[in-house]
Amino acid sequence: MNRALRSLFRAPVYLYRWRCGWLLGHRFLLLIHTGRRTGLRRQTVLEVIEYRREGPEVVVMSGFGRTSDWLRNIVATPSPEVVIGSHRFSAIVRCLDQSEAVTVMAGYERRNRFVAPIIRLVLSRLLGWQYGGSDADRRRLVAQLPLIAFRAQNATDP
Repeated sequence: MNRALRSLFRAPVYLYRWRCGWLLGHRFLLLIHTGRRTGLRRQTVLEVIEYRREGPEVVVMSGFGRTSDWLRNIVATPSPEVVIGSHRFSAIVRCLDQSEAVTVMAGYERRNRFVAPIIRLVLSRLLGWQYGGSDADRRRLVAQLPLIAFRAQNATDP
């Protein structure tokens, strides 16, 4: 990856470091986790697929499947930190089941219907097959790219 593209992808991390995460609202989150092999602190910015005020709880997609470094790191060392907007919390992590994940993806596509062709193109590239947005496609998608929820540890269940 060339230097300019790498800088562009890292820009949101710097916004969080400069305490300007509020500029990204609830659209992105900063995941702070521990490297499973190195033990070093890592930071990853992820797009929020769904934001739930209660908790709060946020849902993200592992765009590179179950082998994503950040996902493998939080499985090895649970309780990552999450920063979303100006809110920071230690998180409880859970993987959404198929039914809930399909519902969340349908809502995401509905909320982003104006950019749906771009979303489908990007998902098709990540998946390696033509994603059309049907219910069957969503079931196949969530089997391949898991949806992960982060909830504040000190939150109470409604």
